[in-house]
Amino acid sequence: MAKTVLIVDDSASLRMVVNTALTGAGYEVLEADDGPPALELLDGRKINLVVCDINMPLMDGLTVVKTMKERPSTASRR
Repeated sequence: MAKTVLIVDDSASLRMVVNTALTGAGYEVLEADDGPPALELLDGRKINLVVCDINMPLMDGLTVVKTMKERPSTASRR
């Protein structure tokens, strides 16, 4: 089973390059163009890695990560 990577970036060309590289390496890739759509993709499916831009129009990357850490379903488990 392929590991899943979520790419969050407002640059379509950057998402395309990263998606192509990761898909070619055998990963399943999800994409979002800003923070709110990225958080919508966190619907219970297992996401192994998030690659997130810091500067985005609606929600910056630090807020995305903070929100993920606050949610029980996506908080880091040690």
